[in-house]
Amino acid sequence: MVSTDDDEIADIAQTEGAKVPFRRSKELSDDHATTAQVLDEVLREYETGVRTFEYACCLYPTAPFVTAERLREAFSQLRESGAEAVIPVACFSFPIWRAFQMDGGRLSYVWPENAHLRSQDLPPACHDAGQFYFFRTTPFLGTGQLVGPNTIGLEVDELEVQDIDTEQDWQLAELKYRLMTEGKH
Repeated sequence: MVSTDDDEIADIAQTEGAKVPFRRSKELSDDHATTAQVLDEVLREYETGVRTFEYACCLYPTAPFVTAERLREAFSQLRESGAEAVIPVACFSFPIWRAFQMDGGRLSYVWPENAHLRSQDLPPACHDAGQFYFFRTTPFLGTGQLVGPNTIGLEVDELEVQDIDTEQDWQLAELKYRLMTEGKH
């Protein structure tokens, strides 16, 4: 199922075998709509047609390295763990606790208390890989939150993570793809 308000995207999606049973509302068709808002709208639209789902998965079209195997792994974890959601995450290569902020070209630590700690002594931190969300619909519809206290992170390698929003993102995706497929035929 593809959520869109765009006729061209809807036509392409349907030509490729996806369903577009209804169009996204105008209110959620701008750059400020959140994923949670769109998912809420989609699930509630299905409910008006008397169709509900125990589980749902939101897969971003800008996540080129998601595999069916990874989706099966996430769904299996969701069902077996009792969690409300499973989200792929990648760990930052350097501890964010030593991050800088820039103001007028001048640097300062975001967390000055960590300035003198060794990087290897700081805990790892992860970020949303921006690929997909597998979740139980009832808790989500109750809270409107994809990440809650009962969300599991599925750690993925940084090579598998590349959001594509810019030309540079595309170039990085091509580099990662070559690295992942090197020597594999």
